[in-house]
Amino acid sequence: MYGPAHLDRLHQIADLLDRGYTLASIKELMDAWDTGRGLGGVLGLVAEVQGPWTDEEGTRISRAELERRFGGAPDEDALAEAVALGVLEPIPGEEDEFLVPSPQELSVAVELHAAGVPLSAISGHLREVRQQVEHIASRFLEFTTEHVFARFLENGPPTDSDATEAAALVRRLRPLAQQTIDAELARAMRLFATLHLRQHLLADGPPKAEEERTTVILPAGTMRAVRRLVGPDDAAAFVRAATERELHNRALDAMASNRARSRQVDQID
Repeated sequence: MYGPAHLDRLHQIADLLDRGYTLASIKELMDAWDTGRGLGGVLGLVAEVQGPWTDEEGTRISRAELERRFGGAPDEDALAEAVALGVLEPIPGEEDEFLVPSPQELSVAVELHAAGVPLSAISGHLREVRQQVEHIASRFLEFTTEHVFARFLENGPPTDSDATEAAALVRRLRPLAQQTIDAELARAMRLFATLHLRQHLLADGPPKAEEERTTVILPAGTMRAVRRLVGPDDAAAFVRAATERELHNRALDAMASNRARSRQVDQID
């Protein structure tokens, strides 16, 4: 016969399986429980890590509403791509209804499409952004594991009190990743938007096919500094824009200097 303790353990096992734990991992946790360490704190830590990392709430959307928001008949390829990316999630038994985990992300796609960006380009860009963001998230976890959570993990599964403390730290530190990304993205967007605007304002237009080109040798340290500042893809454009700006400034200085000399000559006469 199963008593309350057995049923409680079965519920705990079922909960851990639902959270993606393997049977081997569950056995280690249960062994820890049997030695008196407890599972309450561990399960609290699991819930904290696997819970939502955003205040945004998902919503539902119909196929008809998608057609209206994207201004036309549905693009089946684009719809399949959105499902593959997780932007839309099919609802079992409801063929024309979808779950939208991130309404903000869908709204971004709507605005970009309204501005003339093809749906295929939007999905391709999202794949690229997601890959880069996942790398950043991985680095954040490595950083916090090394400097914050190592003490909870160095002696095997954490004790109940350690897991409770770690869960509180996760809750406290969770917003910091988003705040850091927001601040750094704002800085980078301002830097690159300014750079691109200057490049287009100072340039005489795209280079002609017959325009002569030449190789300019710059110190390796200079190029490393430029790449750190703007990234390797925009290093050449940055050097060109900086050179053109310098030429422009010198031309203005020369005009002002010539004007000053003319005034001096007039005064002598």
